[in-house]
Amino acid sequence: MTLHALDWWTLFSHFLLLSLLAVGGAITTAPDMHRFLVAQQAWLSDAQFTAAIALAQAAPGPNVLFVALMGWSVGVNAAGGTAAGMAAWPLGLLGVGLSLTAILIPSSTLAYLAGRWAHRHRERRGVRAFKQGMAPIVVALLVATGWLLIAAHDDPLRDGPLWALGAATTLAVWKTRWPLLWLLAAGAVLGALGWV
Repeated sequence: MTLHALDWWTLFSHFLLLSLLAVGGAITTAPDMHRFLVAQQAWLSDAQFTAAIALAQAAPGPNVLFVALMGWSVGVNAAGGTAAGMAAWPLGLLGVGLSLTAILIPSSTLAYLAGRWAHRHRERRGVRAFKQGMAPIVVALLVATGWLLIAAHDDPLRDGPLWALGAATTLAVWKTRWPLLWLLAAGAVLGALGWV
């Protein structure tokens, strides 16, 4: 797969738009990223998409790192894949730079300006209503992202334990006050043992 200048612009501009829709963080736009990068453009495989999110979530630091990994994978794929070796690095770095710049600049600017304004006007009824109204939207976007990640595993015989772990984790987060790191660690142990 070869990407031309217009393709790179398309990647950049799509992530610019997603940045402004990233209510609750960039992870909430993962379903549309999947639609765009995997289904529409075929720049990434399902496995690359899921691996980018999983690796970024497991790594320390901000969860927006998955966008950099997706940009890296798009660039490496454009250079001919991992078989291209070091020759793929420049396009991988271009993908990282374009995707991260596009996802960070608009939302950061908007959040800064809106945050300052909202702080100055925090007692206004409209500001309070907006904050309360955004909570269900963020939750719904996070549920859609979780569904996208687990729905890729649709073989009940092979992936039943993964679905059960997903359901158990969802219930644990919802009904208990267990630290999320414990749940992540439990999932990592089960995965390392090959049980999910």
